[in-house]
Amino acid sequence: MFEGKLVRLRALRAEDAEYHVRWRNDPEVVRLAAAGDPCFGPVTAQAVGLGFDTMLRLSPRESAVFTVEDLTDGRVIGMADYRDLDPCGGSATLGVTVGEREYWGRGHGSEALALVVDHLFGAYGLHRLELDTWSGNERAVRAFTRLGFQEEGRRRDAVLVAGERYDRLLFGLLRKEWARRA
Repeated sequence: MFEGKLVRLRALRAEDAEYHVRWRNDPEVVRLAAAGDPCFGPVTAQAVGLGFDTMLRLSPRESAVFTVEDLTDGRVIGMADYRDLDPCGGSATLGVTVGEREYWGRGHGSEALALVVDHLFGAYGLHRLELDTWSGNERAVRAFTRLGFQEEGRRRDAVLVAGERYDRLLFGLLRKEWARRA
């Protein structure tokens, strides 16, 4: 369990599936989190359940999914994860989704992501972390940049959302950049 000033990250539990079903069936969450990718949602509870069986068995040496809780009342508000952890190459890929709309733009997602970054650089001694988003998710772009992530790549017009083209953005953070901020 990791705790900040706004959020707590804890291990995923089977009962968290109900939140994921709701978030993945919320069109605005799907639009922002996955650029409207139909593989993200809408989904059935059974489909989420199958994915949860896998997520509950993940090895933290490779990947993990955390539940994000608001510290004031313990409410489940989102998820954060890392995957593709490569100890030889010293890298991992991160993600964060705040599914509860009333928590958007209040710093909860940024803090959750910062807690995962601190954990991975601290516990695993990785060299670099990366994540991506699409250019229409301006709030994510601002949050990543505030945390020290640098835009490293741009796949132009790679994302189609509601008939409009957007760029896919890749961000990276090096250990030495994190150390300067810590």
